Amino acid sequence: MHAAVIVFPGSNCDRDLIVAFERAGAKVSKVWHKDTELPQGVDIVGIPGGFSFGDYLRCGAIAANSPICQSVVKHVEAGGYAFGVCNGFQVLTETGLLPGALRRNANLKYICKPVELRVEDCDSIYHSGYEAGQTITVPIAHHDGNYYCDDDKLAQLRDENRIAFTYVDNPNGSVADIAGVVSRNHRVLGMMPHPERMAEPAHGGTDGAAMFTGIMRAMEMA
Repeated sequence: MHAAVIVFPGSNCDRDLIVAFERAGAKVSKVWHKDTELPQGVDIVGIPGGFSFGDYLRCGAIAANSPICQSVVKHVEAGGYAFGVCNGFQVLTETGLLPGALRRNANLKYICKPVELRVEDCDSIYHSGYEAGQTITVPIAHHDGNYYCDDDKLAQLRDENRIAFTYVDNPNGSVADIAGVVSRNHRVLGMMPHPERMAEPAHGGTDGAAMFTGIMRAMEMA
């Protein structure tokens, strides 16, 4: 499996994401935001957390209009996979590849702590390392992680099994406790928690590692 990890000015989780993919056995290419094309043969694009372009305007808005994101959109439209974490989730909503928006946390404070997530019954490669209903612990670190969509979109997400993860104890006010969603074809995932920060024993837990090994296994079997 060949993964590409996009790097923007202000990204600070790109190395974490690269290491998590590599530990799962993937080949990883680092791609700068001013590049206009993804490397040949990329299977999945990872968009890391951080504060791309200083979070000016709206979080992820400037990054979503960078040259490389045009290539990411084309990659997804051609049936490719993409995975955005935290700021990466914000970027994916700003590109229109995922629905909804990430607003300021309900308490208007930055939150950084481990949280429990419930793995929802969502058929995607990102879930292949887990069981539906399983509870995992993954850290969050965000100020604008309050996921919002209107009632019609929420009903659609539920009907299409597109709610990927939910918070056991909602830390930020997200509608329906949503921590992550997938695209209509279930090939694009955006989530606020950081599985790459819980991917080896030195992190204090390995619940996030199963996502990356599951992705790798699912792609090898495809």
